[in-house]
Amino acid sequence: MGRSSGTGDVPVVDYPRSPDGLDVTVQHRRGVSDVRDLPPAGAPVGTPHAHDFLLLLLVEAGAGALRVDGRDVPLAAGDVAVLAPGAVVAPHAGHLATQSDLWMVYFPADVVDPGTTGSLVSWRSHPLLAPLVGHGRGGWQRFTLPDDERDRWVGHVRALDTELRERREGAAAAVRAYLTLLLVGLTRLEAVVTDELRDRDEPLLAAVFDVVEQRFRAPLSLRDVADAVGLTPGHVTTVVRRRTGRTVQQWITERRLREARRLLADTDLTVTAVAARVGFRDAGYFVRRFRAEHGVPPGRWRGA
Repeated sequence: MGRSSGTGDVPVVDYPRSPDGLDVTVQHRRGVSDVRDLPPAGAPVGTPHAHDFLLLLLVEAGAGALRVDGRDVPLAAGDVAVLAPGAVVAPHAGHLATQSDLWMVYFPADVVDPGTTGSLVSWRSHPLLAPLVGHGRGGWQRFTLPDDERDRWVGHVRALDTELRERREGAAAAVRAYLTLLLVGLTRLEAVVTDELRDRDEPLLAAVFDVVEQRFRAPLSLRDVADAVGLTPGHVTTVVRRRTGRTVQQWITERRLREARRLLADTDLTVTAVAARVGFRDAGYFVRRFRAEHGVPPGRWRGA
């Protein structure tokens, strides 16, 4: 990977383009004991750095953590970490077990859609890329694969790696197909992110997420949620922000927009009807929120 100038003291790693256009990189690392071994050749491995491409990290075996945007992200077998463009990775020793078996997939956005630019606004307008960046979780997300899906995921990554190494006739189409399978899988896993957060944290989060899930289609405020769980709005805000990095209102909005994306993709409902179905009383406000999140209005997103 090359480098480009970054913001402040954080360098940004560029994705080096391949002459044959197969701009996807797969790396398989076994027995990594130092997270500084992880970035690809050319990256500033010893210091915090960012990148201008998406990185998927699949833990086939082992455990550990990455430090992203100043926070340790725990990793275990079956986890998939997604690092968005601009995420600041701070490599340091001792955060991956020596028996770790890791797969890493790097690629720029235009591999998925040649019409997509490197801008995050453009990423957010794409149905496959939008759920992976810019939803208020910072520069990273972590998904946990169901036990019965792990072998299939590893199989897809291995097949992608084989196509990239052998570069046989039709490799470009095969690479895009396997990458699309991985991205579709991640967008489906996004639907259970709140469950993963709820299960790993404390009963208060479980109660908060249950209220959001049950009532997001109707008018719902922080005070409504706090009243439902029997605590003050200030206490609920403090705990949810500390444990998830997001506010209750951000979780409500995220859930509404996730349902809006589903309705836009799967139904012929008008934008106004979609807004009403997901809890936005003002269709104009829904359009503004959707545009702010995805870079395009809902009607254009539907046609992408």
